[in-house]
Amino acid sequence: MAVKAAIQAPPATLTDLDLVEKTRAGDMRALEALMRRHNRALYRTARAILRDDAEAEDVVQEAYLKAYGALASFRGEAKLSTWLVRITANEALMRRRKNARTAMVVPMDAASGAGEHQWEDPMSEEAGPESDALRGEMRRLLEARIDALPDGYRAVFVLRALEELTVEETAAALDIPEATVRTRYFRARGLLRESLARDVDRSLEDAFSFAGERCDRIVAHVLERIRAGT
Repeated sequence: MAVKAAIQAPPATLTDLDLVEKTRAGDMRALEALMRRHNRALYRTARAILRDDAEAEDVVQEAYLKAYGALASFRGEAKLSTWLVRITANEALMRRRKNARTAMVVPMDAASGAGEHQWEDPMSEEAGPESDALRGEMRRLLEARIDALPDGYRAVFVLRALEELTVEETAAALDIPEATVRTRYFRARGLLRESLARDVDRSLEDAFSFAGERCDRIVAHVLERIRAGT
């Protein structure tokens, strides 16, 4: 596949198949547009499997290189995004087996029968520095809890809840039955809700904390006013 630079970056209105054709012709701007379009989904896929930022980045790079080398064989029977996610998932799974990592064990007795609703951010309508900080804390807590999901469930949850792939697309990307996708997704949501509920229960004990600086300040102000005769 000959490599050549394009005069202009391909417009965002081009479809994946349009960009594939341009990339096959050696247009590196088209390849760049494809990567920027799919980077987040592939990174999330690799990160869900490996639970390591740096390794996930390496895997995405390797996946793109493999996809680029196999681009001539891509016929468009499946969506490009599904094809790329599957390559990335396979690469990440091979990396994990190579590293012989031990999966984190989470109790599996909490299955949820809740419906398949997308994850909603309760702060989505708020604005300002305080809500931004709270949203950041919530995001970090959620990421940590997603990381703690069992390996098979984590990837399914990320693709279904975060990337909003359909059951069929997720099954094709991970090469597992659709029934398995549904089961793992429901159980992942149940485990996630359970672990987040435990975090909330622990946090309630410290809510509106009164000891320390606030307590000292109130006591000092009251004593000061008493001494002043007010």
